[in-house]
Amino acid sequence: MLASAALMGSPGPVTISLVATSSVYGLRRSLRYLLGTIVGTMTVLVAVATGITVALLTVPVIGSVLIAISAGYILWLAYHVATAPPLTEQITSSGAPGFGGGALLGIANPKGWVAIAAVFASAHLAETATTDAIAKIAVLSLMIVVICVMWVVAGRSLAVLLRDPRRSRVVNVTLAVVLIGATAIAILH
Repeated sequence: MLASAALMGSPGPVTISLVATSSVYGLRRSLRYLLGTIVGTMTVLVAVATGITVALLTVPVIGSVLIAISAGYILWLAYHVATAPPLTEQITSSGAPGFGGGALLGIANPKGWVAIAAVFASAHLAETATTDAIAKIAVLSLMIVVICVMWVVAGRSLAVLLRDPRRSRVVNVTLAVVLIGATAIAILH
């Protein structure tokens, strides 16, 4: 659990996007996106646990396509976060990222694949391979939910700053830049 908290909970494309989304759009309008990121990340967990990752890595173009899709989505999301109006002006506006965007980012997040694979390959939780895999899936599934919810709550705490137009612009642009930076680091690393 400690390894998963450190590796999977550290800032990266999904975690920063959760902070940005909940701080800009609020908790309620971010729930579909949160659910999408959880489902997408758990899809990666199942792919790692079942060995699908090994098969995917034999076709290098798949990784490149996933990274390109992820980078494109992050740029789109960063633009919308950076240009979002102060919260007082957003009451009737829509545009919050939804389930599909969250799931796509969860699956295409390069940091997620690496972190989950590292945690999955670490310490053994049971004597047989099947029991060990099931135990790791259970623990990591719980950690994915807890970590994602914590980042959404952290982002929501920034909402107070977003009611003032000047502070809102600074926070939104900062979150957008950090989101792009975290993605670049994950891709290049």
